[in-house]
Amino acid sequence: MPIKKLKPTTPGQRFKIINSFNEITKSFPEKCFTKGKIKSGGRNNYGKRTIRYFGGGHKKKYRIIDFKRKKFGILGIVKSIEYDPNRSSYISLIHYKDGEKSYIITMDGFKVGQEIISGKKIPFNIGNSTFLSEIPLGTNISCIELIPGQGAKIARSAGAYAQLFAKDKKYATIKFPSGEVRMIFIHCMATIGIVSNIDHQLEVYGKAGKKRHLGRRPRTRGVAMNPVDHPMGGGEGKASGGIPRSRKGISSKGFRTRSKKKYSDKYILERRKK
Repeated sequence: MPIKKLKPTTPGQRFKIINSFNEITKSFPEKCFTKGKIKSGGRNNYGKRTIRYFGGGHKKKYRIIDFKRKKFGILGIVKSIEYDPNRSSYISLIHYKDGEKSYIITMDGFKVGQEIISGKKIPFNIGNSTFLSEIPLGTNISCIELIPGQGAKIARSAGAYAQLFAKDKKYATIKFPSGEVRMIFIHCMATIGIVSNIDHQLEVYGKAGKKRHLGRRPRTRGVAMNPVDHPMGGGEGKASGGIPRSRKGISSKGFRTRSKKKYSDKYILERRKK
């Protein structure tokens, strides 16, 4: 079972639902693919705080992930499935037949010892990576490129996927679970399958301390502030608020912040559902 509910032996465990990590097969990362991660604490290069409610958290090491999958025609074997503190999905250590190793995003259904490959004219198995022009219509795909050779940019988080909707000579049409339909260059690469750790969205932190471990500090509600500090502040008792908005007065319920002249608008055929 991917998630488990703890017994309420303490107040923090009463409502806690956590990942059981049954799929994890290795506890420590491959040393050659890790590097130190410097924390800013929400400060810029002058030491001035530019992001509120940000800082602290557990120390992490960054894992270098191969998002490009450019080892065409070389068979790889899944040696381990590991936890990555920098992302919601799992990662897999791949040993290629030519002796090289790399980390990739784990797909749902990965098993240790499974073979994967990337390139043209490959079998359409979970974890294999190829060009959108090669993938059959209706296939669930993830780790999708936006620009050929750029590396995966879309559908990389836990449980993420998209569906190949249509193809022509230049573009492939992709449909996302949000309802958005957009065109992507047909020479971009994608991985077949759904990203692992599907039940990540069912986790419940159970206590404020869990947020602190993730590097999030307590957030003060706007209605609890004074009028000088926030547009929604002030009032007698709980008689405050008004229209929900940010500290700078921008509406936060339904107000569109996307640029009207964004270059990628021409590629979006249908907007996501509200």
